[in-house]
Amino acid sequence: MNLVIVESPTKEKTISKFLDKKEFIVKSSYGHVRDLPKTSLGVDVEKGFKPTYLVISRAKKIVAGLTQLVSKADNVYLATDFDREGEAIAWHLSQILKIDEKKAKRITFHEITKEAIREAVKKPRKLDLTLVDSQQARRILDRLVGYKLSPLLWRKVASGLSAGRVQSVAVRLIVEREFEIKNFKSSEYYKISAMLSKDNIEFSADLISKNNVKFQEQTVHEFFAEKYTAGSSTIKTKENCDSIIQELQKAQYQVKEITKKKINRNPSAPYTTSTLQQDAVRKLSLSSFRVMSIAQSLYEGIDLPEGTVGLITYMRTDSVNVAKEAQVEATKYITEKIGKEYLPEKPRIYKTKSKGAQEAHEAIRPTSVFRDPETISKYLNPDQMKLYKMIWQRFVASQMSEARYDGVNVQITAGEYLFSAAGRTLIFPGFLKVMNEIEEEDSGEDTPQEKIIPEMEVNEILKLLEVLYSQHQTEPPPRYNEASLIKTLEKHGIGRPSTYAPTISNILNRKYVFIQSRKFYPSEIGISVNDLLKSYFSEIVDINFTASVEEKLDEIADGKMEWEKVVSEFYTPFNAKMDHAESKIEEKQKPILTEIKCPLCSANMYLRTSRFGKFYSCSNFPRCKGKQQYNG
Repeated sequence: MNLVIVESPTKEKTISKFLDKKEFIVKSSYGHVRDLPKTSLGVDVEKGFKPTYLVISRAKKIVAGLTQLVSKADNVYLATDFDREGEAIAWHLSQILKIDEKKAKRITFHEITKEAIREAVKKPRKLDLTLVDSQQARRILDRLVGYKLSPLLWRKVASGLSAGRVQSVAVRLIVEREFEIKNFKSSEYYKISAMLSKDNIEFSADLISKNNVKFQEQTVHEFFAEKYTAGSSTIKTKENCDSIIQELQKAQYQVKEITKKKINRNPSAPYTTSTLQQDAVRKLSLSSFRVMSIAQSLYEGIDLPEGTVGLITYMRTDSVNVAKEAQVEATKYITEKIGKEYLPEKPRIYKTKSKGAQEAHEAIRPTSVFRDPETISKYLNPDQMKLYKMIWQRFVASQMSEARYDGVNVQITAGEYLFSAAGRTLIFPGFLKVMNEIEEEDSGEDTPQEKIIPEMEVNEILKLLEVLYSQHQTEPPPRYNEASLIKTLEKHGIGRPSTYAPTISNILNRKYVFIQSRKFYPSEIGISVNDLLKSYFSEIVDINFTASVEEKLDEIADGKMEWEKVVSEFYTPFNAKMDHAESKIEEKQKPILTEIKCPLCSANMYLRTSRFGKFYSCSNFPRCKGKQQYNG
């Protein structure tokens, strides 16, 4: 008998249908079976950071059952997920179940299909202990930070708080952005355009310069996480705007220059975890946590008429690589279902840009493009259908030809002034054929809708219909939403595909931040915790330091560093700062219940102290958000 152990009951159900029941038994561990203890540090900092693992309470019966099966099995296939966490779960299982080395066989796969599972069983390998070490180092670092820092926050700020390496940086990004917005000095400016006509076709042109001096200007701000460019115009007052308009109303509009060019727009790469979360948050209004939950259900198996099958490849990945056989199938589908003319000249190859990307992994794609969304829609719930459709469209589009446009730019003089009008016409849709909408590319380049510009000739006189103006304010940087926060974390190499959604859920659950109109705002508690960490544990909330730790975890996984060395290099200075902080930080000031009544619900209010001074807050918080200024 052969035993296959997976970590999810859904995977158990799906995989058991692919293997001969006379030869294989498939069982689930229902997630992790061991972890560090809840009530103690569980890491011996004096003896090489040796961890102490305990069987999780809920897993004791599962472990007992698996132990019996292991004793009877000829081979034990550890079929947990194809990433560091999956490798660690497989290692913990091998340890706690005391699986003989000769019996233990690690199998991995990108997708849960009959072919992939049977192929994996034919090609088992040994456990990759460098991946296990990397995951173990992450767990120990997170435990050291959380277990040491959290009690300090309870005593100095408020009870029930926690600190973590990645979550603390995420909170800081949101806090710093809030102050960048509050400190941003907006200024007024104006834009001017002209409505023109040629052969009864109306079009608009934007004012760009006077005597070769451009009106548009840009101010670059150095902010915490990135440079921010605020666009504006040199037309700063209504009086100046009116004066220019008066001159323009008297001017003759003449075509100065016409530039025509072909514009190609290439498809985006297939989804990674990060880009899938960003798009689904933005387009489907789902939380990143919900996105990953739905993606997991699509990966682990859906019941179809031909049987249970995983519909997408593994959903925790930072790679845009595509398997050769998947490219071949996509080419076949495009040829048969869309048209051979929609194929690129040669198959597209995408390069992974993110730090620490694991190139052995694949992008997120359908396990078969012939399972198009319409064909399987009745077997999916609405959210599964929306997400699968996004993944399917993005992958098929990524294997198609570019969209092609005819572009034109016309420069028009009006006395000393120069206007510009740009247009483009779609002449071949290419990959847009499978997309429901024309989207902005990942690069952030502007991809406007089609704009028709009439045929003109140089020196031709145009008819002025109207001179228009619009009033603007220079815009502060936008608050983060889930999509932009994930993008920023990935850009700086903070966390990995598996950590983005849990990090965001954690900082929301801890009430360090809250969401309003789909934007993140820091809470008073979040600001206080961030201030304390910045003052006494600057590395914990430093982008570059946190990213460097991630790089070291990658080096452990690559066999280039020992995990104990990485943990030691982090812990020694961190522990010294703990001692310093304990002696320097004053105990938290407890809120005082007063007779002041809440203006919203009439409950008594607490007098509290924040970094901004004293203020009253409702005793019914968080049900009531009533606040009042303290004037004592």
